[in-house]
Amino acid sequence: MSRKLKHRGALAGALVTLFVLGTVTAGVPAAHADQVRDAQYWLANHGIADAWQHSTGAGTTIAIIDTGIADGPAEFAGAVVAGHDASGVGSANGRTPVGGAGENPHGSWVASLAAGRGNGDGNGVIGAAPGASLISISVGFGSSGSTIPFADQIADAIHFAVDNGADVINMSLTTNTKDWPESWDEAFTYAFENDVIVVAAAGNRGSGTEEVGAPATIPGVLVVAGVDSSGKASYDASSKGITLSVAAPSEELVGASPDGSYVQWAGTSGASPIVAGVAALVRARYPNMDAANVINRIIRTASPVPGETLPNAIYGHGYLNALAAVTAQVPAVEENPMGDLAAWITQHRKAKATPESIPQDAGSIPEVPPLDPVAGGSNPFLPTRDTLLYVSLPLALFLGTGTLLVLGAIGATRHLKRTARRQWPV
Repeated sequence: MSRKLKHRGALAGALVTLFVLGTVTAGVPAAHADQVRDAQYWLANHGIADAWQHSTGAGTTIAIIDTGIADGPAEFAGAVVAGHDASGVGSANGRTPVGGAGENPHGSWVASLAAGRGNGDGNGVIGAAPGASLISISVGFGSSGSTIPFADQIADAIHFAVDNGADVINMSLTTNTKDWPESWDEAFTYAFENDVIVVAAAGNRGSGTEEVGAPATIPGVLVVAGVDSSGKASYDASSKGITLSVAAPSEELVGASPDGSYVQWAGTSGASPIVAGVAALVRARYPNMDAANVINRIIRTASPVPGETLPNAIYGHGYLNALAAVTAQVPAVEENPMGDLAAWITQHRKAKATPESIPQDAGSIPEVPPLDPVAGGSNPFLPTRDTLLYVSLPLALFLGTGTLLVLGAIGATRHLKRTARRQWPV
């Protein structure tokens, strides 16, 4: 029996409830968190809270390929059902965040926006799919010390996610290049053939990502652009590209940190898991619906953007509308509207050189010097320091009991936008 059929049967039988680009500027201990919940404007603005009347994502699983989901914050109590470390420097269960202080909280921030459970009645960070389960897969970025090639880590992470029952994979990261290694052809094809939805962040101009890069360029991926609370396209916390699928909030976000404190941040690293959560809402609502039709529902029910002809390279198909995604009548499709990776591979990889096509007098191939470590180390798919802290550029403020301790800027040197420091009352 295929994984797809086994998985659908499990859903039908019993519904069980269950990258970062960042600058940290200040921090305080965690406290009573009503204001944290109140700050999640996207729950109302994008129909997510209303969609919970129909689906909370129960019975679905979202894999977070990131720096690892911390084991400790109340938001993740009972939520993480599997884990893996692809970096070689984390713990086997993927629950030890990897990387330096500017990187390792990112996986927890992302996961809390996808499927956080809050920390009490009406408190803390609640994800777009609070009934969904999570898989924590840690990968190593710039300061992690990982010696495993980044491309290999991602391929390993995708395989683990698929093999362990992921319905949705979230990738809040970018390589800042449109191309991707051939090993990703196989890994992403494996996900698509097993009916798994892959959601990826578009990247942020404020961190040097002017146009989307892989994995957001891979056919079949649901790519998320960023907007502010008024719906205006974010300049710093988004990027442009013809592969954009839908737009979701990327500014004034909140997240749960590994130490249980709360952060305010910005970037498509946060927009992506919100959409991944909505994909889980749809999958739970329609357990027999394939990935192509889940993606189609999300983009076809997106709200129009006044004055814009859609789809376009700024907003994709429009604003995320979770309520419509889980309730609207949407005609079925036979193919993924975001493209067909298998067809792309057939068209673009077929011209690979063969021994017969290489001239006999081609001579020796000159040695290529290693990359400048400052420009990205020995791995061309590893983000530079300017883009590290992956895709999100969190203009972050830790929130809490009344004191603001300045930690200083960490991360993107082309950080153009700053979030005003503010103290959240207890």
